[in-house]
Amino acid sequence: QIQLVESGGGSVQAGGSLRLSCTASGYTYSPYDANCMGWFRQAPGKEREAIATIDSDGKTAYADSMKGRFTISADDTKVTWYLQMSSLKPEDTAMYYCAADLGIVTCGEAKFAGGMDYWGKGALVTISS
Repeated sequence: QIQLVESGGGSVQAGGSLRLSCTASGYTYSPYDANCMGWFRQAPGKEREAIATIDSDGKTAYADSMKGRFTISADDTKVTWYLQMSSLKPEDTAMYYCAADLGIVTCGEAKFAGGMDYWGKGALVTISS
């Protein structure tokens, strides 16, 4: 059974940085797999929004509003990916979710819209002013 486990959430002051990690527990990458992995967030009272996606080849895509301060990356095992966040603002306070679609898939608009098979439980990020 595949489960996504996030870590790295917490509280920081505005201007600070955090790195979130997500590991696909129960999954072993195969060279024949083409995965799409991503990060999303949902702030209180707001809809979930996409931050970024990355595929098995390392190709990334970002929401326009997230470019510049957020960086998605994945390690060589292809089972752990990261979200580096910098210059954080109070409005970045949200629950951050990692998500993935594993197998023979491609990242694209559908995945960016949240069409992922697997989701983590979320990591709370709180930015204080």
